[in-house]
Amino acid sequence: MRRNLLLTAALLGLSAAAAQKTQLEFWTISLAPLFNDEMERLATAFEKQNPNVDVKWVDVPANAIEQKLLAAVAAGRPPAAVNLNADMIVKMQQQGALEPMNAVGQPVLNTYFKGALNTFTIDGKVYGLPWYWSPKVVAYNTDLFRKAGLDPNNPPRTMQTLIAAARQIKDKTGMYGFVPNINNLGFLFMFQEAGLPILSKDGKKAVFNSPQHVRLVQQYVDLYKKGYIPEDTMRRGFTAATELYGAGKLGMLITGPQFILRVENDNKDVYNLTRVGPYPLDLGGNVIHTPLMAMSVPKGVQNKDLSMKLAAFITNDANQLAFSKVTKTTFPSTQKASRDAYFQKGGANAVDQGRLQASKQLRRAQDLTVVVPDASKLFKAFKDNIEAAVAGTKSVQAALDDAVKVWNASL
Repeated sequence: MRRNLLLTAALLGLSAAAAQKTQLEFWTISLAPLFNDEMERLATAFEKQNPNVDVKWVDVPANAIEQKLLAAVAAGRPPAAVNLNADMIVKMQQQGALEPMNAVGQPVLNTYFKGALNTFTIDGKVYGLPWYWSPKVVAYNTDLFRKAGLDPNNPPRTMQTLIAAARQIKDKTGMYGFVPNINNLGFLFMFQEAGLPILSKDGKKAVFNSPQHVRLVQQYVDLYKKGYIPEDTMRRGFTAATELYGAGKLGMLITGPQFILRVENDNKDVYNLTRVGPYPLDLGGNVIHTPLMAMSVPKGVQNKDLSMKLAAFITNDANQLAFSKVTKTTFPSTQKASRDAYFQKGGANAVDQGRLQASKQLRRAQDLTVVVPDASKLFKAFKDNIEAAVAGTKSVQAALDDAVKVWNASL
């Protein structure tokens, strides 16, 4: 009897200890099942540093994260930290669903690239700690380069010389030189990479119909009309580019390093002919559009200090580096981790070259996502008008004017 009482007391003691632990949950976007082990490692490592905490990881599909988060905040049961992108953070902040995170302290904030941190800073308040991203690079087929009379050891360094090289490849070999990212919202990013604004400084007026904007779009419309860009570029975009490159029928592939792995899997011969150069800068600008993920703290968390500590832990130098090594194709938004030898060594194969070249782009990387009210309506108007310009049913000026009118009616 005494033994049973002692056992019962011991079990009750364990239950009480477990109940006293703070329960923290963090949500990510579409990382399962590939990165289950790494996310569980993060949870366990945080628990070891904070013995009175139990951490649970939950993965959520990208198309459900916003609704699920708003519902959790409204119910008073938000996660401690949540993975969001730039567009989501602005929308959540506007709806009062996020806590400002400046309280993590300036030493922590200083670890991130300034351009990355600025992405999630609204009116001087930080609403997300930068996490992972993947800058673009250019994979190029050395065989097609040689046949076109181009030097494989000297790939284009600017957008202007890339376009010239693409024309030369088509003229000399009959193969396409490149598939530019002009479908969907591509020009919204290309404008900014060229140093051209989308909105007025106060954000109340669309300004992407200036002569400079028209000239940039016209350049690609002319390339399309003259047969330098594949016909299905507007319809299939990057998918078409990847297929053409994998088949050995495209000189240059503008891509994230992760897609070089696809080339390796699809066509080993083309992969063996592939080298990787930097994403070419537009001479008018000094930034490269790079979508960025962050960890944010929702409004109404039970323990704000611990929640911020968890978000900072997930995105710190050591854990960003570890995550990059697991994914092999994402990069840290912290300065120290990005300088690690893992990214700097390069190598003979295209995957290693891609890692080196992408790491060199990080200081110029910036998430150029345009945040506007009625985004789906405005983006559709932009996309439809760009397609009309490329198809030749509208002049470039008329297309941009019409899109600006729709935008300004909402702004």
